[in-house]
Amino acid sequence: MSSKIFTFEDVAKHNHKNDCWLIINGKAYDVTPFLDDHPGGDEVLLTSTAKDATIDFEDVGHSDSAVEMMQKYLVGEVDTNTLPAKAKHNSPPPTLAPSSSNQSSAGFVLQFLQYVLPLLILGFAFALQYYGKKTKPEEN
Repeated sequence: MSSKIFTFEDVAKHNHKNDCWLIINGKAYDVTPFLDDHPGGDEVLLTSTAKDATIDFEDVGHSDSAVEMMQKYLVGEVDTNTLPAKAKHNSPPPTLAPSSSNQSSAGFVLQFLQYVLPLLILGFAFALQYYGKKTKPEEN
Protein backbone atom coordinates (compact mmCIF):
# COMPACT_ATOMS: atom_id res chain seq x y z
CA MET A 1 0.00 0.00 0.00
CA SER A 2 2.74 2.50 0.86
CA SER A 3 4.69 1.52 -2.28
CA LYS A 4 2.28 3.48 -4.50
CA ILE A 5 3.78 6.63 -6.01
CA PHE A 6 1.58 9.68 -6.53
CA THR A 7 2.19 12.94 -8.36
CA PHE A 8 1.62 16.23 -6.58
CA GLU A 9 -1.45 16.80 -8.74
CA ASP A 10 -2.90 13.42 -7.66
CA VAL A 11 -2.56 14.29 -3.98
CA ALA A 12 -3.68 17.92 -4.42
CA LYS A 13 -7.12 16.72 -5.62
CA HIS A 14 -7.81 15.37 -2.13
CA ASN A 15 -8.36 18.75 -0.51
CA HIS A 16 -11.70 18.78 1.30
CA LYS A 17 -13.28 17.50 4.50
CA ASN A 18 -14.56 14.28 2.96
CA ASP A 19 -11.24 13.48 1.27
CA CYS A 20 -8.17 15.07 2.83
CA TRP A 21 -4.59 14.09 1.94
CA LEU A 22 -1.38 15.73 3.07
CA ILE A 23 2.18 15.65 1.74
CA ILE A 24 4.74 15.46 4.54
CA ASN A 25 8.40 14.59 3.96
CA GLY A 26 7.69 13.28 0.46
CA LYS A 27 4.93 10.92 1.60
CA ALA A 28 1.18 11.10 1.06
CA TYR A 29 -1.15 10.64 4.03
CA ASP A 30 -4.94 10.22 3.91
CA VAL A 31 -5.88 12.02 7.12
CA THR A 32 -9.63 12.11 6.39
CA PRO A 33 -10.51 9.75 9.28
CA PHE A 34 -8.36 11.84 11.64
CA LEU A 35 -9.91 15.26 10.88
CA ASP A 36 -12.40 15.15 13.77
CA ASP A 37 -9.76 13.86 16.22
CA HIS A 38 -6.94 16.26 15.38
CA PRO A 39 -6.14 18.32 18.51
CA GLY A 40 -5.63 21.47 16.44
CA GLY A 41 -8.95 21.04 14.64
CA ASP A 42 -9.74 19.97 11.10
CA GLU A 43 -9.19 23.45 9.63
CA VAL A 44 -5.44 23.22 10.31
CA LEU A 45 -5.22 20.04 8.27
CA LEU A 46 -7.49 21.31 5.50
CA THR A 47 -5.37 24.44 5.00
CA SER A 48 -2.31 22.23 4.55
CA THR A 49 -3.73 20.37 1.56
CA ALA A 50 -2.64 20.90 -2.05
CA LYS A 51 0.90 21.83 -0.99
CA ASP A 52 3.95 20.34 0.66
CA ALA A 53 2.90 20.49 4.33
CA THR A 54 6.27 19.39 5.71
CA ILE A 55 7.19 22.83 7.08
CA ASP A 56 3.70 23.31 8.55
CA PHE A 57 3.97 19.93 10.26
CA GLU A 58 7.49 20.47 11.60
CA ASP A 59 6.83 24.02 12.82
CA VAL A 60 4.18 22.75 15.22
CA GLY A 61 6.60 20.40 16.94
CA HIS A 62 4.52 17.23 16.97
CA SER A 63 5.24 14.58 19.58
CA ASP A 64 6.90 11.26 18.77
CA SER A 65 3.56 9.51 19.26
CA ALA A 66 1.96 11.84 16.70
CA VAL A 67 4.70 10.99 14.20
CA GLU A 68 4.17 7.27 14.87
CA MET A 69 0.40 7.67 14.50
CA MET A 70 0.91 9.07 10.98
CA GLN A 71 2.02 5.67 9.72
CA LYS A 72 -1.53 4.31 9.76
CA TYR A 73 -2.60 7.11 7.40
CA LEU A 74 0.26 6.60 4.92
CA VAL A 75 -1.03 5.88 1.41
CA GLY A 76 2.19 6.17 -0.57
CA GLU A 77 5.15 8.21 -1.73
CA VAL A 78 5.01 11.46 -3.67
CA ASP A 79 7.15 11.94 -6.76
CA THR A 80 9.24 14.88 -5.56
CA ASN A 81 9.86 15.96 -9.17
CA THR A 82 6.18 16.89 -9.40
CA LEU A 83 6.21 19.12 -6.31
CA PRO A 84 5.97 22.88 -6.95
CA ALA A 85 9.34 24.64 -7.12
CA LYS A 86 10.85 25.52 -3.75
CA ALA A 87 11.12 29.13 -4.90
CA LYS A 88 7.35 29.34 -4.38
CA HIS A 89 7.86 28.29 -0.76
CA ASN A 90 10.59 30.88 -0.29
CA SER A 91 8.51 33.82 -1.49
CA PRO A 92 6.11 34.04 1.52
CA PRO A 93 8.77 34.69 4.21
CA PRO A 94 9.83 38.07 2.75
CA THR A 95 6.20 39.20 2.88
CA LEU A 96 6.08 37.97 6.46
CA ALA A 97 9.24 39.84 7.44
CA PRO A 98 7.68 43.34 7.41
CA SER A 99 4.69 42.10 9.38
CA SER A 100 7.00 40.47 11.91
CA SER A 101 8.72 43.84 12.43
CA ASN A 102 5.25 45.35 12.82
CA GLN A 103 4.54 42.64 15.34
CA SER A 104 7.70 43.48 17.26
CA SER A 105 6.78 47.17 17.37
CA ALA A 106 3.22 46.24 18.30
CA GLY A 107 4.70 43.93 20.92
CA PHE A 108 6.70 46.85 22.32
CA VAL A 109 3.61 49.03 22.53
CA LEU A 110 1.69 46.24 24.21
CA GLN A 111 4.52 45.61 26.67
CA PHE A 112 4.76 49.34 27.40
CA LEU A 113 1.02 49.54 28.02
CA GLN A 114 1.19 46.56 30.37
CA TYR A 115 3.33 48.64 32.70
CA VAL A 116 1.97 52.15 32.13
CA LEU A 117 -1.76 51.40 32.15
CA PRO A 118 -1.81 49.81 35.64
CA LEU A 119 0.26 52.72 36.96
CA LEU A 120 -2.20 55.21 35.47
CA ILE A 121 -5.13 53.33 36.98
CA LEU A 122 -3.37 53.18 40.34
CA GLY A 123 -2.59 56.91 40.17
CA PHE A 124 -6.19 57.67 39.26
CA ALA A 125 -7.43 55.56 42.18
CA PHE A 126 -5.13 57.37 44.64
CA ALA A 127 -6.16 60.77 43.25
CA LEU A 128 -9.82 59.82 43.53
CA GLN A 129 -9.31 58.65 47.08
CA TYR A 130 -7.33 61.77 48.05
CA TYR A 131 -9.73 64.27 46.50
CA GLY A 132 -12.74 62.22 47.50
CA LYS A 133 -11.75 62.37 51.19
CA LYS A 134 -11.12 66.12 51.05
CA THR A 135 -14.52 66.94 49.61
CA LYS A 136 -16.53 64.55 51.80
CA PRO A 137 -15.67 66.15 55.19
CA GLU A 138 -16.46 69.61 53.83
CA GLU A 139 -19.90 68.46 52.71
CA ASN A 140 -20.81 67.06 56.15
